[in-house]
Amino acid sequence: MSDVWIRLVRPDEHDRVARLTVDAYGHDYDLPDDYRASLADVATRAREHEVWVAEDLATGELLGTVATPRPGEHISELGRDGEIDFRLLAVDPAARRRGIGVLLTEHVVALARQRGLHRVVMNSGPQMTGAHALYHRLGFVRLPDRETRVVHGGTLLAFGYDLAPQTQGARS
Repeated sequence: MSDVWIRLVRPDEHDRVARLTVDAYGHDYDLPDDYRASLADVATRAREHEVWVAEDLATGELLGTVATPRPGEHISELGRDGEIDFRLLAVDPAARRRGIGVLLTEHVVALARQRGLHRVVMNSGPQMTGAHALYHRLGFVRLPDRETRVVHGGTLLAFGYDLAPQTQGARS
């Protein structure tokens, strides 16, 4: 999608990304106050991790966001050595059905490849069935052995995507 650019959030956009994230999650789910506050805390997230945005190049609108760890780190207890974990994938409700969630997820997969990692993992709330369908379409599989964290609404589901090993050139 050449009309959308994925880049790191700028500090002057933290409030916009906070509103987008809260609106995206609140559009479909009843949000407890503590979770709403966590979703809105983009400044802390950007200080500790990487917060990516999908920007519409024609309008400058921010269409979606996702958070990843900095190289060599993890964003949640789900991530293990050789993996990248991501959190808080959100698409503005007005931008849904444009493939923004796919683009952001594919961006995380590309980061994993760039960093030489072998798997992408993430948690998703049990009620987030639309997100689950997206992840399944992209080739993610459930990781039931990692489903140990209980939050509002039940146990978080864990998903993983194994990257195919990069083939090395033949040696003579």
